[in-house]
Amino acid sequence: MRPFSIAATRLTPGSVPRRPADAEGIQPRWYGPLSVCVDLAGAALPVAAAFVEVHEAHPLRLAAVAALLWPLIRVAGKRYTPSAWGDSGGLRAVVRDWLLLVGALATLRVLCGLQSVPAEAFTALIPALFLTAACHKLIHRHLLAARRDGRALRHVLVVGEGPVIDAVVGQLAQRTDHEYVIVGSCPVGKDDVLSGVPVCVRLPRAEPGTPEQDAVTVLGVADELSADLVFVATSPHLSGERLRRLSWALHDRGCPLVVLPGIVEVARRRVRLTSASGLTLLHIAPPLRHGMPALLKEAVDRVGALLLILLLSPLLVLLALAVRLGSPGPAFYRQTRVGQHNKPFSMWKFRTMVVDADRLKSELEAANENDGHMFKMRRDPRVTPLGRVLRRYSLDELPQLFNVLLGHMSLVGPRPPVPEEVVRYNPVEMRRLHVKPGLTGLWQVSGRSDLSWQETVSLDLRYVDNWSPSMDMNVMARTVRAVLNGQGAY
Repeated sequence: MRPFSIAATRLTPGSVPRRPADAEGIQPRWYGPLSVCVDLAGAALPVAAAFVEVHEAHPLRLAAVAALLWPLIRVAGKRYTPSAWGDSGGLRAVVRDWLLLVGALATLRVLCGLQSVPAEAFTALIPALFLTAACHKLIHRHLLAARRDGRALRHVLVVGEGPVIDAVVGQLAQRTDHEYVIVGSCPVGKDDVLSGVPVCVRLPRAEPGTPEQDAVTVLGVADELSADLVFVATSPHLSGERLRRLSWALHDRGCPLVVLPGIVEVARRRVRLTSASGLTLLHIAPPLRHGMPALLKEAVDRVGALLLILLLSPLLVLLALAVRLGSPGPAFYRQTRVGQHNKPFSMWKFRTMVVDADRLKSELEAANENDGHMFKMRRDPRVTPLGRVLRRYSLDELPQLFNVLLGHMSLVGPRPPVPEEVVRYNPVEMRRLHVKPGLTGLWQVSGRSDLSWQETVSLDLRYVDNWSPSMDMNVMARTVRAVLNGQGAY
């Protein structure tokens, strides 16, 4: 959990504090100029060189149009904002903008009566795509490093009921890639705040005249803490007209307001805002588990597993021989795991333990280092010397490609549990079984056995509820780095 820091500012009567406009000024000022310069140069120089090469008329003018149009498209898409730089999915936005640039330039040439876009000019636009993507990645990584070091953060005052405040603080404390640090709270009612956040003042339950008092109280605390924005967690005692009046007071003083609807781990692409008769409606799309996306995932799993088996067949044979000759016992280990919809299946791995490892497990239960239903030991005496090498680089998992080919597993998905774990699952944990388990997944690329059980379940549910083809591609790309790093593999 991040340390709480309070920068108190005393105000003279009637003064209005100067507040940053929705994160402006919080992040380093060189982000914007660097992004614009990279976009201008990335579009102008290659395009000018290409038009000169093909002897196109007015090459510098055409290059200037491309150079100006590229950042204008980025501005229209709000790509030069702090929220865009903090977005890990910025690459998709860059690709969308680039395709829009290509289409816009082609349309302009047609409207101006010029010939179709030369192939050289189209190729010359590619550097703009890669340079912009690289610049976004650089800024994103720098911003994440600054946040981990306690910089580029926004001070937040939380308003809500005590247990809800604790839930918000706990959720934010799980990760360090966001910009929010809680500096104080205004609980509604007398419920205790157990998360350690300073309780500045308490708001009463809803009573006549409460909205006006809410505004005075919350604004006073926000000014005292120099809070950059206010989080309001809605509840039966803080909603409707009371929330509306509080939002008016905050906005009149230039203090941004964030309303927390109470949902967690929902991808932004699944959320859509509309309004009807003055009501603000939050639409949440269901997870992608049917239709063409699901059929595409199934096809990619089967074809990908077959190609990987053919490509890695020499390695599979060598590893099987090494395991067979390295210690007494078979080369492969078969274990019953639980798959989609709680259906058991036989999962295959290269054997990394002694033959009677399952029998010895009961004797080692007291040494379990995992805080949940899994059994994990960093120095498990049952693991063979070769098995430690196979586990470190996840080579023991390769036979699961046959499980993927047979449809028991997917290339990407939650970790496949054993039956004795599943019998202890609560209804929330059972949701992990709504999709096929994976050869790799968010758990595998985020620390594996070093994660707590709560973190494991959270990552798996994030995947179950927010799966998309792009998420699978991202996980598979991160898998290579995780395997080479070997962190949490034991």
